[in-house]
Amino acid sequence: MTTNSQPSDSSPLNSILRQHQRRWLRHTIRVLLLLGLIIISFISVELFNIERMADGIPAIFKLMGEMLPPDFSRFPQWIEPIFDTLAMSIAGTALALGLSLPLGLLAARNTTPHPIALHSARTILNITRAIPELILGMILVAAVGFGKLPGTLALGLHSVGMVGKFFAEAIELSDQAPVEAARAVGATAPQVIVHSILPQVFPQMTDVTFYRWEYNFRASMVLGAVGAGGIGLEIISALRILKYQQVSALLIVVLAMVTLVDGFSNYLRKGFIE
Repeated sequence: MTTNSQPSDSSPLNSILRQHQRRWLRHTIRVLLLLGLIIISFISVELFNIERMADGIPAIFKLMGEMLPPDFSRFPQWIEPIFDTLAMSIAGTALALGLSLPLGLLAARNTTPHPIALHSARTILNITRAIPELILGMILVAAVGFGKLPGTLALGLHSVGMVGKFFAEAIELSDQAPVEAARAVGATAPQVIVHSILPQVFPQMTDVTFYRWEYNFRASMVLGAVGAGGIGLEIISALRILKYQQVSALLIVVLAMVTLVDGFSNYLRKGFIE
């Protein structure tokens, strides 16, 4: 008597193989679609325009030559804008933190008091996240005039959307066991939040806050382009009058400041989390 050792089409092994093949086919189609989108984007922005790229590369090297040697003759006049940029990033981040925490609590499903508050908070976070800080800076410069104030407000309001979103996600992912324990002993909703939820998410909130400060320091320099003050305004002014050696000096100063801010931020982050 002979037996057929080959698995039938309806065997569990063939079913698993067919599922694996379908999954592999879906992943392949997704990868091909993504590659197609990337190639279309490259064509749209003319990254494949070899002639234009070839003409631009010598111009870049020529411009770099005109930026050397760096001219630090105006460094004393840059000290105040440097501190203005630092102050804008700190104040904007603090403003965002103050607004993001209550909005994050309202936007989290496990801490919001009502579905209307949930959707309203998420709408606010979506709106503030959708408008770039450069556009906000232009609007606020038109509203309150030139200087550090519109830059600080632009950084703070734009940061609310991103920081508040991360806060809400961290709160929603918090462990519910301490929450249930606090409720079992009669804790009120604010007490549950303060003693059971916030201690769990404090490390994630600290990480997000300091990372956002680093981002805001860089973004505050870009806001100088729309008249929001700081070292970015000095860079734009030097570019407009073709003082490329001063531009290179300013970029070196910016690089040094970014390095210091990143190092100090990492030091503070470790101190708060450990």
